[in-house]
Amino acid sequence: MKKILAAAIFLLVPLAASAEKADALKPVDIAFDNANVDQVTQNYVATGNVVITRGTMILKSDRAEVKESPDGWRTFILTANPGKLATFRQKRDGGPDLWGEGQAQRIEYDERNDLVKLFSKAVIRQLEGKKITQEMASEFISYDNRNEKLLGLNDANGTDKPGNGRGSITLQPRRAPAAGAAPAPAPAGKQ
Repeated sequence: MKKILAAAIFLLVPLAASAEKADALKPVDIAFDNANVDQVTQNYVATGNVVITRGTMILKSDRAEVKESPDGWRTFILTANPGKLATFRQKRDGGPDLWGEGQAQRIEYDERNDLVKLFSKAVIRQLEGKKITQEMASEFISYDNRNEKLLGLNDANGTDKPGNGRGSITLQPRRAPAAGAAPAPAPAGKQ
């Protein structure tokens, strides 16, 4: 029940800014060691040190599959080798040095719905420069960029299984301390 409550609470906390809108119509560049392209089905599979770049968005993985629908929308599926993680990083609208980044063993991005799903060992962060302002960790995270909502569940298949572990959310303070106020003590064990 606590896991469901934590996920529900986080859905009520909107993110500070969404991904850079200007990236949506930029070209997609894919660097790889090997590739297999099916031009009839518009299916691209790249393996070995894959780096996909579109504007400020950078996706990295051991394997990537990019599928393009007949009307031009793409789906990206990034998979990491065992013991490794696929990653993404993208500038966010709303300021000069705002970023979103994440990692998981598998990352799926549906550009039609502007939806990112992270499967297994999932972590997603928001940063101002190098400072983390928000972070969520769970076995599964779904990030609806269009509506600026996250959902964290405790099973890598995108379900909630009783007794399957817990996720976590860290929210940094957004307001400055009052003039002359002493800084808050560090949480136990984090000194």
